[in-house]
Amino acid sequence: MNLKYLIPRLARHFLPEKIVRFLLLRGWIIHPGIETQNPEDAAERYRLELEDEGVYLKGKTILIFGYGGRFALGISLLRLGAAHVILSDKFAPPDDTYNLSLLPLNEKYLKAGQGHVTLRPEWITLNENDIRSVAKRSEIPQVDIVLSSSVYEHLAEVDEITQSLAALTKPEGIQLHYVDLRDHFFKYPFEMLCYSKKVWYGWLNPSSNHNRFRVWDYRKVFERYFNNVNLVVTERNQTAFEAALPRILPEFLSGNLSEDSVTIIKVIARQPRQ
Repeated sequence: MNLKYLIPRLARHFLPEKIVRFLLLRGWIIHPGIETQNPEDAAERYRLELEDEGVYLKGKTILIFGYGGRFALGISLLRLGAAHVILSDKFAPPDDTYNLSLLPLNEKYLKAGQGHVTLRPEWITLNENDIRSVAKRSEIPQVDIVLSSSVYEHLAEVDEITQSLAALTKPEGIQLHYVDLRDHFFKYPFEMLCYSKKVWYGWLNPSSNHNRFRVWDYRKVFERYFNNVNLVVTERNQTAFEAALPRILPEFLSGNLSEDSVTIIKVIARQPRQ
C-alpha cells in the first residue's frame, strides 16, 4: 500500500473544486500547464505544429476547448494572425483579476467592465455552455481549427464531446490536442491504473476527473469521428511502467510495451465525418 500516494489522492478527491481552482491559478501546490503559465509560448507551439501540417493561423477561426479562464492564449493567437477566437470552457469562469491585467496592452481585443473584462465580439467569443449542446443547437459557426492542451484526459464523456467537436469543425478544418495520459500525481505516472473502477471513482479520482483512457482508447474515438487521424506519441516512461506493471489492472494493458508505457500524446485529426 503506497500511503505516499493514497493520502494526497484522498485529500485531492474530497477537496472542493473552488479551492483547487484557487490553488491552480496561483501555482500553489497544483501547478498549471503551459497555456496558463506562458500563453505566448503555448500559442507559438500551436503555430509551429500547425505549420508542420500545412495549416497557417492567418485568417482562421479557432476554438480553444478548455481555455482555463484566462484570455491571454486567445489574444496571443490573434496576434499571430487568427481572425477570430472562441474560448470554450464549461467549468472555468473568467479569471477577472488576471484578465484585467491584460487590458492596458490589449484594448484592441478587450474593454473594461465593472470589475471585469468584456471581450470585443468582433475578435473573441466566450462560450461557457456544454460543447455538446452548443454543437447540437449550432450556437456557434463551424471553425477552422480546434485546439486543446491537457484537457482531454479530464473529460468524462470523451466520445460525445469528440463527436460534438467534429461537428463544429469545417470539412477542411483540423484539430490538435495534447493529451497527458499520466496520473497527475506525476511522481507515480501509472499508479491510477492499479485501482478498480469502484475505488478510483469512489475515493481517489481528483475533483477535476481523470478518465484513465489509454492510447488505443483515444485512437478508437478519434477514428470514429475523423477520416484522417495521426496520433503521435511524444513521451514514454518504460521504467516507471515496468515498476508498476505487476499491479496494473488487465483492462489498462494491451500487451504492447510501446503503447502501454506511453505518457503523453499529440492527436492531429482532419476530415471530420459529417
